[in-house]
Amino acid sequence: MSVTLTETAAKEVKRFIEEGEYEGDTVLRIGVAGGGCSGLSYSLNIVNDFDAANDSKTEQHGVSVVVDKKSALFLEGTTVDYYEGIEQRGFQFHNPTAKKSCGCGNSFST
Repeated sequence: MSVTLTETAAKEVKRFIEEGEYEGDTVLRIGVAGGGCSGLSYSLNIVNDFDAANDSKTEQHGVSVVVDKKSALFLEGTTVDYYEGIEQRGFQFHNPTAKKSCGCGNSFST
């Protein structure tokens, strides 16, 4: 798996799932899309779909994590964490392949 979810991030994902109105088996889909200040944007979604032919799926700290094969190329070695502090709160991506990142950390380029 190209992406690692920290235990802190997994706890926050579980909270979202418990508080949401999701039916069936849910997974955390982590991906990359074109756009953002630096060219590529990270995406996190709680979904019910998983395609074994196009997705990699792992279980991390009690959360099913899915990454599509195309996104995995840009996310190799990435760690997704959750930070809660006075100045900011939210998911953070630590991507060793990113050559440039925007100030908010939501987009990058390779």
